[in-house]
Amino acid sequence: MTTSENTLHPDYAALAAAPVCTEPFTHVVVPNFIRKEDLPRLFAAMPEITSGGSFPPSALTLSPLVQALVKQMEGPELRKLIAQKFNLDLAHAPSMLTIRGRTREKDGRIHTDSLAKRVTILLYLNPAGETWQKQEGCLRLLRGPHDIEDYAKEVQPVDGTLLIFPNGPTTWHGHRQFVGQRYTIQLNYMTQDARARSELRRHQISAIAKKFSLPGAAL
Repeated sequence: MTTSENTLHPDYAALAAAPVCTEPFTHVVVPNFIRKEDLPRLFAAMPEITSGGSFPPSALTLSPLVQALVKQMEGPELRKLIAQKFNLDLAHAPSMLTIRGRTREKDGRIHTDSLAKRVTILLYLNPAGETWQKQEGCLRLLRGPHDIEDYAKEVQPVDGTLLIFPNGPTTWHGHRQFVGQRYTIQLNYMTQDARARSELRRHQISAIAKKFSLPGAAL
């Protein structure tokens, strides 16, 4: 591929213009944060992930295009826009990025994210289709912790949609059971306390372990 074919230009203007919603908790949804013209080659460039769970980029073999996307996600422009959007100081917040490629039976149960995560950013990289129209694997922003059907918003995990929310004790979310391919890049801006440092250390250790557990890993 040429250099231009390995370059992505996410729609930061769309993020800047997106409204902040407050029901059932504060969040922003940006459809096509990855522009439509970039989606086909990005779908084709995603790494093959045959097992469930979250993988740090260092545990995967990433194409140059996906490496470019990871760089954008971890870069200063996204951080600045999110800080402005939610009126947060994220200048020195540590970040943690993982990639998922498959969803298992046990995934999607109602939960809130770890208190070590100040902000959760989810980028969905699956082609739109019948599966998601059936509401399987579509993330639901829930009004409480008890009923997956009691949701205020449902987000299909497709076509470069970006979902962002500051984490908190009532940010309940989950999805109906879905087993199969479901690509998500998750970025978190972390707190700077001992809990976050511990989680980041586990993340680093996990990256090494997962790198050697994948099929085809060098031993």
